[in-house]
Amino acid sequence: MKLMLLIPALMAVTVQAALAAPVTYEIDPTHTYPSFEADHMGLSMWRGKLNRSAGTIVYDKATGAGSVDVTMELASIDFGLDAMNAWAIGKDFFQVDQHPQATFKGRFDGIKAGVPSQVVGELTLHGVTRPLTLTVHQLKCIPHPLNKRDFCGADASGSFQRDAFGLGAGKDWGFKMAVNLRIQVEAVARE
Repeated sequence: MKLMLLIPALMAVTVQAALAAPVTYEIDPTHTYPSFEADHMGLSMWRGKLNRSAGTIVYDKATGAGSVDVTMELASIDFGLDAMNAWAIGKDFFQVDQHPQATFKGRFDGIKAGVPSQVVGELTLHGVTRPLTLTVHQLKCIPHPLNKRDFCGADASGSFQRDAFGLGAGKDWGFKMAVNLRIQVEAVARE
């Protein structure tokens, strides 16, 4: 009799564990564009984006736990001005021949109702790694309409001081070093 009462409880635990499994999502590079804005001599804000990125997100929708691992190709920087793009990837700034990529790796935190409010991690840029926390403004998952796999999208932002990464160009001319980073990402569950 005790065994008969125990079986439904074990089945419920098994079903709950299956539903709470973390899923790995591949970032869709055609719908993911890390963008940024930075000061230009205190006069205006330069805005741009990185056109090539890749990576994975691991997310457990039931618990909200997960992680992010994103790689951004610095040679794909796009200010909307070719001369600025060429300068940024050259010897006076990113030095993409020595530091071709930036990476962000973090874990979900501040979870409420299965949705994280932030990603706590580290940004590696120009060969330097520093802590960076991103605020999650939105995270939503739906069935992908074409391939019928789980599909998630998010919007997150944070800021950092670029001179902390050895990128102090313009500081002596009064440029502010703060960079506002915004990441719009879409990712599809692996098959």
